[in-house]
Amino acid sequence: MTANTPFEADIEAQPDALRALAGAATPSGLRELDPQSFSRIVFTGMGSSHFVGIPTWRNLTAKGRPAWAIDTGQLLDTPGLLTPDTLLVITSQSGASGEVVALLDRLEEDPARPRTIVGITADSNSPLAETAELFLPLHSGPEATVSTKSYLNSLVVHAQLAAALNGRDVSAVNYEADRLAGIVTRLLTSTDTAETAATTLDGERPRVAAVGWRDDAATALFAGLITKESSKVAIEGHIGGQFRHGPFELAGPGLTVFLYGAHAASDDGSIARLASDLAATGAHAVLIGDMVLAGTTTIRASASTSLEGLVTGSIVAQLIARDLALENGVVPGAFAYGSKVTTAL
Repeated sequence: MTANTPFEADIEAQPDALRALAGAATPSGLRELDPQSFSRIVFTGMGSSHFVGIPTWRNLTAKGRPAWAIDTGQLLDTPGLLTPDTLLVITSQSGASGEVVALLDRLEEDPARPRTIVGITADSNSPLAETAELFLPLHSGPEATVSTKSYLNSLVVHAQLAAALNGRDVSAVNYEADRLAGIVTRLLTSTDTAETAATTLDGERPRVAAVGWRDDAATALFAGLITKESSKVAIEGHIGGQFRHGPFELAGPGLTVFLYGAHAASDDGSIARLASDLAATGAHAVLIGDMVLAGTTTIRASASTSLEGLVTGSIVAQLIARDLALENGVVPGAFAYGSKVTTAL
């Protein structure tokens, strides 16, 4: 891969960002978190910073812990969810997005403020880093445009947090992050999504969707967001079965659906059925994983662990977004109307 734009340069820099995080000292307060001292855990953020908390939320709820994942805009509208014995985890790559700053300002004056706020951000001088009782830095470095390095490193930091809250060794996540840096390097050099992008936009009425199940729901939502930002192609991300409730009516020639988490060993049949049903209508199903089905396309992405699947799926989503931008005749990752940090409410 040759970096011709800041977005592509950020994509190429992701292995180094993962290694920087893997080699950094783990904040001491992370190991000291005691989930038993909180009545609930709330994960919040906006956009990809919200989506990245979905796997952590699923991990904790599977172990019986009372946890919520809610975007910060909704949290501002439902402040009763926060109590003095809430562990509030806020992810914001900039640490300064409009909703996050508004929430921090409100909590500063609230007598029922959560006892502990965990701030996950790349900017140590941001309002989030300065307000949080526990600051977990991303070590992802500057990022020019659409979320790339910061998202992958957020996945790792969330995995560290989940390990700490479950009483597991946080350093094991660091070792995995270092291993994943090598996997990402190989994936970036071996994955070709240009033909898939060309097929996606071929025809008179192209439609595009991304779908993911379980932890990979986060990747599908991430793919929907960064593809719109990067390529100006209209696409929506859906969580699993949501796609059959209405969006399936877009099926037929011209529809491309990217199915994230398409791994034969973990599929309960839902992915294979949806892919086959889509193919039967003339739609193009693209399987991100190792599953191979007649009438569909497979883009290889390994998943020996949940974190590996999230990281490799996200890389594929970025490459697809880049190639869709090129196919659509726009500069990959360049903002036309918005900006990297959204401060307006």
